[in-house]
Amino acid sequence: MLSIHQSQVRYALQVASTGSFSEAAERCHVTQSTLSTMIKRLEDQLGFALFDRSSKPISVTPEGHKLIDQCKRIAAEYDQLEAIADELKGNISGHYHIGVIPTIAPFLLPLCLKSFLNLYPDISLSIHEKTTEEIVSLLKERELDIGIVSTPLQDNGLKEWPIYQEEFVVYDPSSQDSTKTYSVSDIDLSRLWLLEEGHCMRNQVQAICELRNRSDRQDQLIYRSGSIHSLIEMVKSNLGVTLLPRLATTASVLVDQAHLHTLEEPVPYREIGIVTHSNFAKKQFLTLLVSHLAELTSEFRRERIEERRVMPF
Repeated sequence: MLSIHQSQVRYALQVASTGSFSEAAERCHVTQSTLSTMIKRLEDQLGFALFDRSSKPISVTPEGHKLIDQCKRIAAEYDQLEAIADELKGNISGHYHIGVIPTIAPFLLPLCLKSFLNLYPDISLSIHEKTTEEIVSLLKERELDIGIVSTPLQDNGLKEWPIYQEEFVVYDPSSQDSTKTYSVSDIDLSRLWLLEEGHCMRNQVQAICELRNRSDRQDQLIYRSGSIHSLIEMVKSNLGVTLLPRLATTASVLVDQAHLHTLEEPVPYREIGIVTHSNFAKKQFLTLLVSHLAELTSEFRRERIEERRVMPF
């Protein structure tokens, strides 16, 4: 009968993740010899090698892949046990990995993180800027605890908690009339600049403008930027035009408010929410985070017309 210790599971996962015994040992806060010995004992029990030590970086053997997948599930179960025990004792503590999409992170996080950590000093957070696709994958692999993305994702393996809704606005540095309300047809595609491929907001903006159906225009220029900050700067310096989520305009000193314009009713908007693995067990932490974010973004909550919600891609 196999007798596998929890530490062996953790060590094996770290080696698989890093491709290095030394880096895995550092992350696990043990010596490399201790980690190597524990993994060798596990391999001896199993009767086959988990890792190919001749490759650089170290790789998982074909036999090891199935065991590593099972180790991820076992580690998640250990985490759930610890979380349930903590909640029963009323402890609000722990380290959490949170993935946030780049069109939210620089605007929402400064608004809420410091105050949240001040309220709960025994909680620590690691923040990872990732695309929606990457966040979904890492949540399912249990490498992230929580994602903050544009919802709904309509993924049966995940659970969602809507936080707030924000409308899209037109940013046009060349505009002369600050009171003008734009329609989608007013947007000059020859001056339109968007985020690079892989960002859900780019897909959402394209959906608003129906750009896919109008992409054969010879004078169309789409600038693909990596972040909202650089996008704003390039739009300003080149007198382009773009669409931005409302929070990005209220939280950025780069945006000249006189050149922001609302879209005509019903205004397109996106929903921002928290997503977790369907088996995420740390309910108390989740409830506190959802409540805190909802309170700080309450000004964005209002009645919305469902057909104007722009779905993430």
